[in-house]
Amino acid sequence: MPSFDSSRGRFKLADRHIAVFAHLLDKEVPPAELHHSLTELQQAGLVGPEGELSPLLRELLTALARPVVLIQAEVTGQHGLLNHGLVVGQDAVFSHDAWPGEEESEYVPIEPQTLVWEMARKVKLRRATPGDPDTAEVSGIQTTMGVLDEIFTAVESGPDDVAAAKATALDALSATPRLSEPERSQLVELVLSMDSSWRITAAWEGEQGAQSMRSIAVWDCGHHGYWLRTQPEEPVAEGQVGPHSTLTVVRSSAGEIWDMLADLLPDTEDLAVANA
Repeated sequence: MPSFDSSRGRFKLADRHIAVFAHLLDKEVPPAELHHSLTELQQAGLVGPEGELSPLLRELLTALARPVVLIQAEVTGQHGLLNHGLVVGQDAVFSHDAWPGEEESEYVPIEPQTLVWEMARKVKLRRATPGDPDTAEVSGIQTTMGVLDEIFTAVESGPDDVAAAKATALDALSATPRLSEPERSQLVELVLSMDSSWRITAAWEGEQGAQSMRSIAVWDCGHHGYWLRTQPEEPVAEGQVGPHSTLTVVRSSAGEIWDMLADLLPDTEDLAVANA
C-alpha cells in the first residue's frame, strides 16, 4: 500500500503508483489495469475522488515530470537485484530506495549538496577497506565474461562450504588456458567474497536534446576490497555483452570510487536547462 509521512515529506510508492500519477498529470483516466492502484492512492489520501492530486505531491511530481538529472543505482546482492535512485529536479531532489521483497520504494527529499553522499550510501561505500591496492599481489585481472559465468555456475551448483566451493570453482577452470595463476585463484576468491556488485548511472539531457550518460560498475568483495570493472566499458547497452566479451577488473580504493561517483554528475554547462 502507498503511504506518506507529511512531517518529513516522504512517500512509499510502487512503479504502478507513479504510472497513475503520470496519467493524472496528463489529464487522462488511468487504464483499467491501474484502477486498483488508483484506488489505493485514494485510500491513502494522495488522490481525490475526482483524480485531484494532493498538494503534498507537488515537489515530487514536478521533479519526476521534468527531471534535470536521473541517477540509477543497480545493486545485486544476496536478495537479487535492487534498483535505487535519485531524481534531480530544478527545485527539489528526491532519493528513492527499494527494499528486498517489497514492491514500494521510499521517496525522500534531500539537499542537492548531499548527492554524492547519497550515491555512496546506496552502495554501502565504506571509508576504509582492507588491504592496500598498491601492494596487493594481484591488482588487476583480465579474462572473459564466459570465464566469470563458469565460476558463478560452479559456485552456485557446488557445496556450501567455502573451501570446497573454491576447490570446485578452480577445478572448473583447470582446463581453460584463458586465465593463469595467480589471477585465477584471485578471481575465484573475489567471487566467493563478493558482498554485492553494483552499477551507478547518471543521465541527463544536454544541448539540442542530446542524451548524455556516465556510469561506473564496481564489485564490493568484502575483505578483498573494491574492484572496478573497466571492461566491458560502461555504459553497457542491453545485448552488447556476451561470453567472449573481455572482462577486466582493477583493484580500487574507497577514496578513488568516491571521486568517480562525484565525476558522474554533469557540470552546470552540460545541462540543457543551463543553456536555455
